[in-house]
Amino acid sequence: MRLTPEDIIAIGLSMKVALTATALSLPLGFAVAWLIVFKPFRGKVLLEVFVNLPLTLPPVVIGYFLLLTLGKNGWLGHLLAESGIRLIFTWKAAVIASATVGFPLLVRSIRLGMESIDRQLIAASRSLGAHWYDTLLTIILPLSLRGILAGSSLMFARSLGEFGATIIVAGNIPGVTQTIPLAIYDYASSPSSTTMALSLCLVSVIISVTVLFLHELLSRKLDRSRAL
Repeated sequence: MRLTPEDIIAIGLSMKVALTATALSLPLGFAVAWLIVFKPFRGKVLLEVFVNLPLTLPPVVIGYFLLLTLGKNGWLGHLLAESGIRLIFTWKAAVIASATVGFPLLVRSIRLGMESIDRQLIAASRSLGAHWYDTLLTIILPLSLRGILAGSSLMFARSLGEFGATIIVAGNIPGVTQTIPLAIYDYASSPSSTTMALSLCLVSVIISVTVLFLHELLSRKLDRSRAL
């Protein structure tokens, strides 16, 4: 396996983007899943449709919408520019793109974990006078750990492989915004760079397998701790 210094930077940037996108999305994803599962309110169907929309839209379409929003002529981009904040064509834009695309997977996994919780436990907690936040922290959160772990793993893996939305809002700038998929795209356009492309593909496979292995390991450890 042969990697150039630019490839090493792309690998590091991919890890940075995926970790940041997952960490930033986790609190919001947990809150959204909690609202959907435990809070009846009007417009819940609209919320679910909005959350799951990135699963059905092409990533390029998501990237273009983000570009319109965060670009210098977009309403949010204009406000950020006045504050001296620039997102487009930076690694931060890649984080936003990855978070947007992977967010539905995170919410869905946490939601499945929450739906498996025995409602009698929640009812017993409330009957004993526990506040909603006490129930959240002592019952819902611990019993949702498997879903949180699964959602985080899926989102990290999805962020690691994000291409379409990223190339629109972050570009493909070597050493600045070029992630593993973007570097592979560059190599794939040149017949003489097949070996380099395969090397990065192998790195991507190794990272993904490692993430899945850690997920299974932690899940089994969590199951054993619950059985005790």
